[in-house]
Amino acid sequence: MTEFTLNPQPAAGGEPELVKDGTDQSFMADVVEPSRDVPVLVDFWAPWCGPCRQLGPMIEKAVRAAGGAVRLVKINIDENPVIAGKLQVQSIPAVFAFQNGQPVDGFMGALPESQIKDFINRLSGDGPDEEAVAEILSRAEESLKAGDTGGAAQDFALAVQADPENADAIAGLARCYLAGGNPEQARTIIDRVPEDKMSAASVQGVLTALKLAEETEDAGDPEQLAAQVDREPGDLASRYQYARALIGQGMLAEAVDELLVIVERDREWNEGAARALLLKVFDAAGATSDIAKAGRRRLSAVLFS
Repeated sequence: MTEFTLNPQPAAGGEPELVKDGTDQSFMADVVEPSRDVPVLVDFWAPWCGPCRQLGPMIEKAVRAAGGAVRLVKINIDENPVIAGKLQVQSIPAVFAFQNGQPVDGFMGALPESQIKDFINRLSGDGPDEEAVAEILSRAEESLKAGDTGGAAQDFALAVQADPENADAIAGLARCYLAGGNPEQARTIIDRVPEDKMSAASVQGVLTALKLAEETEDAGDPEQLAAQVDREPGDLASRYQYARALIGQGMLAEAVDELLVIVERDREWNEGAARALLLKVFDAAGATSDIAKAGRRRLSAVLFS
């Protein structure tokens, strides 16, 4: 834990400033002591730093908008390198949040204004900006639908950072790991969901998907099974195993396609195994997902045609 032992300067009388310039010498008086009463942000910057000039006005605006819930101290590291050195600042802009005399959180780089607001809300106890989180989640879902798993994971992680107990954000991040063929990490992620939110549909979908992944581990090699299906399209047993292998890789939409082919050709094949597995896939994808909605429509069309 970083200890601060510089000689403090006495605080000026009157109402405290919400935003002020600080120095190495005034750090105790400007940051450490006030942080025992209210969170204090420290923005390490330099005149030559382009991202610093971008972040500065945004973080000042957000701090003033918080109405005294937090304060901001800006430190030019070119003129005041000591505290930056103590905190091992490697790049700027770097923002540290102090509470009770110690650094407790922070970020580097010029974040969007909505994320700065979320950061301040967490520190001040006002919670996340629900509208901003919803916007991030919507963007993540669109990326996932477009097959951009990396972009989706980035946004889901941002949503989790803004609202660490958001079940949909945590489940979304777990789904990205599932789609990437990493069920172990997906399990680690989903275990972060608070107990009272485990019943959320998004969470239950991931748990179903994880169970399916475990159940399909013995399906076989997807490429070999795909080749077998290409050679013998009427081999429904191989097609079923291929669908199971696709599920194990998180490729639910592709698995639905293969299972629907089986139902089209023989809806009662293997005592309705393809239909039963389809319903599990719909649950795993989530009731409101495009995979589930489109898949159910296609299944109904086959069954009632």
